[in-house]
Amino acid sequence: MQGKPPDWQDFVGIVVLLIINSTISFIEENNAGNAAAALMAGLAPKTKVLRDGKWSEQEASILVPGDVISVKLGDIIPADARLMEGDPLKIDQSALTGESLPVTKNPGDGVYSGSTCKQGEIEAVVIATGVHTFFGKAAHLVDSTNQVGHFQKVLTAIGNFCICSIAVGMLIEVVVMYLIQQRKYREGIDNLLVLLIGGIPIAMPTVLSVTMAIGSHRLSQQGAITKRMTAIEEMAGMDVLCSDKTGTLTLNKLTVDKTLIEVFQPGLDNDSVVLHAAMASRVENQDAIDASIVGMLGDPKEARAGITEVHFLPFNPVEKRTAITYIDSRGNWHRSSKGAPEQIIDLCELKGEVRKKAHDIIAKYADRGLRSLAVARQTISEKTKESTGEPWEFVGLLPLFDPPRHDSAETIRRALDLGVNVKMITGDQLAIGKETGRRLGMGTNMYPSSSLLGQSKDESISAIPIDELIEKADGFAGVFPEHKYEIVKKLQERKHICGMTGDGVNDAPALKRADIGIAVADATDAARSASDIVLTEPGLSVIVSAVLTSRAIFQRMKNYTIYAVSITIRIVMGFMLIALIWKFRFLAFHGLDHCHPQ
Repeated sequence: MQGKPPDWQDFVGIVVLLIINSTISFIEENNAGNAAAALMAGLAPKTKVLRDGKWSEQEASILVPGDVISVKLGDIIPADARLMEGDPLKIDQSALTGESLPVTKNPGDGVYSGSTCKQGEIEAVVIATGVHTFFGKAAHLVDSTNQVGHFQKVLTAIGNFCICSIAVGMLIEVVVMYLIQQRKYREGIDNLLVLLIGGIPIAMPTVLSVTMAIGSHRLSQQGAITKRMTAIEEMAGMDVLCSDKTGTLTLNKLTVDKTLIEVFQPGLDNDSVVLHAAMASRVENQDAIDASIVGMLGDPKEARAGITEVHFLPFNPVEKRTAITYIDSRGNWHRSSKGAPEQIIDLCELKGEVRKKAHDIIAKYADRGLRSLAVARQTISEKTKESTGEPWEFVGLLPLFDPPRHDSAETIRRALDLGVNVKMITGDQLAIGKETGRRLGMGTNMYPSSSLLGQSKDESISAIPIDELIEKADGFAGVFPEHKYEIVKKLQERKHICGMTGDGVNDAPALKRADIGIAVADATDAARSASDIVLTEPGLSVIVSAVLTSRAIFQRMKNYTIYAVSITIRIVMGFMLIALIWKFRFLAFHGLDHCHPQ
């Protein structure tokens, strides 16, 4: 090459730029974590299993279908199993299915791995383990998802444009310089290298990465930790936000709607009904319902104020009620009881119009997605805890619901103002989803999960294409992890930039699939690992602030990108015309001060 030494300075500079950019990208992606590993880590590490006629504590990983395991209060179910003979259990599977209350599981029913036993003790036979479990299927969905970000597609398109522009310019130069102008080999190579090196905006990825890193720091100050920096650009363009209900839009904490309490006894008011229900609740070792009732009192101590507890009947699946026998300050004996409405109605032997009124109110609560709790009282003349007492009096009905977060309604309104449509996707019942939507002002045009499979019994719904149904709906209820995943996927196929918020294992696949997966505060490790952004403040209000910040950052990135592309076009056109028309000769890797005409 005519004895010219290599240009080490420029070579080192270009290599350093490439290494910096690659390092930033590697660290950014590496920090995203392994969502599937976090999901599987949520399984119970130890369990009691019957092997060779003996019970022993073993690692959950060794379980196989057919093993008999023991399940008791507080245990995490280690594998999908079917309950054997015994008393019913109460199982909390809210992290898996989104149901806000523990569910009762009877002998013969199936229980999911990853759920928690809240009441009872029983033996069960393992029916599925690992990736074949309900929990494992969610892990597999997360592990099999490798979503290419919208920003990456934009950068690829810009890169392809620059490469094509340079390639066309170089092709023209080759034809003109070698075939027409008959230039020397090295002289032509120098000009081609100048066009190649000068035309590629090599600093653009680094500049954009640094801009996003600064933006990520700003978002963290607002309560949104960014795990994948390109999610900033995705969030700026987000036009649909799919949100889980339980624990995200709502508090995942049962409470009583005092405005809807129905009183059946003259001389009593709403507070009296709550007090009788609180007396029939445990003040320690509470379940979700007891905690919600006692929490309605100004001071939890009021539940036992002025009375002496003689006997407490805990909840059991047969009687489906709790009761307390107590002595008041005047020495009189009484009982208060709360429980399933049908059990309390039969206990009080309601008849005629009163019974019909109670059933009508229960039906009205159910239509609005509210759970009913009945309260009763009686006097015990014999003053012994064994006495059956006087006839029970039906005190009233309490509606229980999972209340929305205080800022959810305002957040949804602001999101709509920014052009972001919010959809509720919940594993809870349809009526509960509609009631939450009504309270939040986000609409009640919601459908059951069966409509996603084209199995809706309503012909007007089944006639609508699934893609269109998902796009127009305000939400879906009774959905499983794979349903949430498919909803996000269908929205993306209709060219929406889709965000997904959630906190449970059941949200993890959809969080990983979404353009922007957002794990709310107090989310499970699986949800955090599958997400792109983790909120450190409760509720969704920080998302609106993050959208505004992301749009400002994106505008800066857009301005720089336009500038970089315009520079590429200018260099390609300018250098090519100078080299061809004025026959300038450029020395590779050096500035214009080193170029001279032929």
